[in-house]
Amino acid sequence: MLALAGVCRSNQSSMEAECAYTLFVVAMFWLTEALPLSVTALLPGLMFPLFGIMPSKEVASAYFKDFHLLLIGVICLATSIEKWNLHKRIALRMVMTVGVNPAWLTLGFMSSTAFLSMWLSNTSTAAMVMPIVEAVAQQIINAEAEVEATQMTYFSGSTNLGLETDESVNGHETNERKEKTKPVAGYRNEAGKISGKMELEKNSGTGNKYRTKKDHMMCKLMCLCIAYSSTIGGLTTITGTSTNLIFAEHFNMRYPDCHCINFGSWFIMSFPAAIIILLLSWIWLQWLFLGFNFKEMFQCDKTGTAKQKACAEVIKQEYQKLGPIRYQEIVTLVLFIVMAVLWFSRDPGFVPGWSALFSQYPGFATDSTVALLVGLLFFLIPAKRLTKTTPTGETVAFDYSPLITWKEFQSFMPWDIAILVGGGFALADGCEESGLSKWIGNKLSPLGSLPVWLIILISSLFVTSLTEVASNPATITLLLPILAPLAEAIHVNPLYILLPSTLCTSFAFLLPVANPPNAIVFSYGHLTVIDMVKAGLGVNVLGVAVVMLGLFVWMVPMFDLHTYPSWAPTIANETLP
Repeated sequence: MLALAGVCRSNQSSMEAECAYTLFVVAMFWLTEALPLSVTALLPGLMFPLFGIMPSKEVASAYFKDFHLLLIGVICLATSIEKWNLHKRIALRMVMTVGVNPAWLTLGFMSSTAFLSMWLSNTSTAAMVMPIVEAVAQQIINAEAEVEATQMTYFSGSTNLGLETDESVNGHETNERKEKTKPVAGYRNEAGKISGKMELEKNSGTGNKYRTKKDHMMCKLMCLCIAYSSTIGGLTTITGTSTNLIFAEHFNMRYPDCHCINFGSWFIMSFPAAIIILLLSWIWLQWLFLGFNFKEMFQCDKTGTAKQKACAEVIKQEYQKLGPIRYQEIVTLVLFIVMAVLWFSRDPGFVPGWSALFSQYPGFATDSTVALLVGLLFFLIPAKRLTKTTPTGETVAFDYSPLITWKEFQSFMPWDIAILVGGGFALADGCEESGLSKWIGNKLSPLGSLPVWLIILISSLFVTSLTEVASNPATITLLLPILAPLAEAIHVNPLYILLPSTLCTSFAFLLPVANPPNAIVFSYGHLTVIDMVKAGLGVNVLGVAVVMLGLFVWMVPMFDLHTYPSWAPTIANETLP
């Protein structure tokens, strides 16, 4: 019997080592991107059956979960929103609402971008808003050039008699004025005045050209505002970014008896933190690039200088190009509102939700049920009629086109993320089956001697640092199977560590390669890596500080984090070989 027990223990240790090896290989490939992330995510499907950790059928079932159904429904909504330009109408309308003051204009772009990224992917939001921002920035710079050109014409004495008198009285002062309005080197000077049609050369070897340093700083500010707000907005909803979805699915799989994480509870938990981070980031970026001028920042007048009026005009023109709101946009907006309301009202917590109507099937209907219900409607509701002309010359309708087609859906569906997330689920299942999670938990149990707040801070800072060099989905997928056993080993509510770590996974603000929105705005040529590092470091610090503040102010009472829950397993310390 003793010999048999020894053999079993040896086999168990071997499985733990083989699973750890698989985890190490996948982690290295994710960090170095030697293979595409989604290809690396397929390795558990190959290695687990060969090592005898899990049968191939069980590994394959991990690659398609409830998460994927939720993702499909959300992508149906995003496809329709972008196809019918509803996202552009929302963004421009929100920017028009805040006025033309530079500080408030920046906040308007940040607010609209953050709102869109709550429902669309961070990448598509940044890609959509940046051309609008670029047009506004060009118009501002061109407007200043036109104003200075007009002033230079006045100074030359060809228009304003008052200025002619000044010139005759004090020629030296006129020369000084002309000297001040000389064009900056590298810009055209045609017929004695600055051309108002400056060209911003993107991604060229000569770099961008700006009239003044302030213009350059303004372009940097607006670019970074879009990149950071698209990431911050994604924090607020479970569907806002893939890291939130991965956490929710992993958590619900590991702790099936806990029903505390859903769309409504996540929104209530993360929305205040996202708002605070957004406002502090706005102030930080404003101070870093344009200086912190209270009088200018908080001047809410709707009029302004010629530059501000020109800015307002280009936004107005972009909005007018959209024309009146169309039937397709109205239907998409209605379905969008219906989806959000059903998500919030499914199980709000403080009152019974509509899921109580199906009390005989508790827990059967999830957020993915809502997403699929609304998503299917996009394929059923007609967008326009298809007509043809008969031989007699009569036009008749013979079919209709739905709001979205399958080809359009396929072009938007992030299959790489779907496979990547599936690989993460397979890794988590393998860690459980092999006993690696239990082994890690026992080895990490000595950390229980540290204060809980210090453990949370260390894990948050570690996650924030790692996500700068690895993709956000890969980071959260890699660390969840480690952090959850850590919380269990030190007898702390798993949400206490997992919630701040998940939020901090999105704080990839330092480098252009840290996440796609950063790369998109960097490609416009206004920024250098040093610019992004300086700005991103401040936003990272603010983000971690706000998450820690929110954790102890409202997340602890909301989820009763000081109590070890009954739905989490109790791990007794064991001596393992």
